[in-house]
Amino acid sequence: MLGCKEEAKNEIHSVAEAKSSVTQSVYAVTSEGEEVYKYSLINTKGMQMEVITMGGAIISLTAPDRDGKYEDVVLGYTTPDLYLNGNPSYFGAIIGRYGNRIAKGKFTLEDIDYQLPVNDEVNHLHGGKGFDQKIWKAKIISEDEPSLKLSYTSIDGEEGYPGNLNVTVIYTLTNKNALEISYEADTDKTTIINLTQHSYFNLSGNFKTILDHNLELKADRFLTVDSTLIPTGELRYVAGTPFDFTTAKNIGKDINADNDQLVIGKGYDHCWIFNNTVKHMKEVAGLYHKESGRYMTVYTDQPAIQFYSGNFLDGTLKSKKQGNYEKRSGLCLETQHYPDSPNQKEFPSVVLKAGELYKTKTIYEFSVK
Repeated sequence: MLGCKEEAKNEIHSVAEAKSSVTQSVYAVTSEGEEVYKYSLINTKGMQMEVITMGGAIISLTAPDRDGKYEDVVLGYTTPDLYLNGNPSYFGAIIGRYGNRIAKGKFTLEDIDYQLPVNDEVNHLHGGKGFDQKIWKAKIISEDEPSLKLSYTSIDGEEGYPGNLNVTVIYTLTNKNALEISYEADTDKTTIINLTQHSYFNLSGNFKTILDHNLELKADRFLTVDSTLIPTGELRYVAGTPFDFTTAKNIGKDINADNDQLVIGKGYDHCWIFNNTVKHMKEVAGLYHKESGRYMTVYTDQPAIQFYSGNFLDGTLKSKKQGNYEKRSGLCLETQHYPDSPNQKEFPSVVLKAGELYKTKTIYEFSVK
């Protein structure tokens, strides 16, 4: 028994002293013969992340529990084919040009009407055949603090959007066990933009449920939605509702409450507005799994966050761990601008003009309690 304990201790010790690195390998080949690469990032603490160039998707990300055991904390597919053929759940992908929904796929910009593809019942979602389904170019920036730069050019008219849009996303796995995501974009023609990252988190290490996680959101208002999940324009205060996460609360506590908005969303699938919407880095959310001790802090300069409680996972996708991904086996915390902003003038602008630089940053930092 003592020997086993000593062996485990040595294993944790060796992981803690891992050398940081970034390595490249071929992940898969598309039906058109194009290679999709995988990049494996490891920091000095032993935290690891795998990213593929299809959709810039994060396909694995490890974090330590309170005993120092590193386990994968993001959902993903078990085989490449679903990443290469549409990524139906948007697992781990970069989302653009416009994250979230645009009502009926329509908006008007500089007196020109645009029609985008409708791919979510009557609405446009996550850019249509968006950035999650594109192969990005990748460049290793640093191995000392593992960093990978992804770039993609969305041509004028792609999925109905105006302007040639040059996008770069940098993933950095810091030696403080944080994932930093930096976004930049420029255009040659006035357009709209709302980039985000669509990883599904589950801090338990077993991917069974997120209902036993505690969540805190530094937001005292959220956007109510209609039957198609488009904002009604109302910023409703969370106090006294199941949407109140201003103090850390168990996600499962109120998720089945008799509430019109929970019925519409089949759970949480709403946008919370931060109390502090000034564009600078700020702590906006905390996610905690008591059994493992894992804690994730979210920082961003964005004005809002979409909390999605995995309501449409239905047990048909095989889990990386054991069994299948059942309903609410993962959650998303997507930092972003408001949904349907191009059609709601009261919302902060998502317009990007030629000569301007779109620039934003989000950090997911992992620790233990």
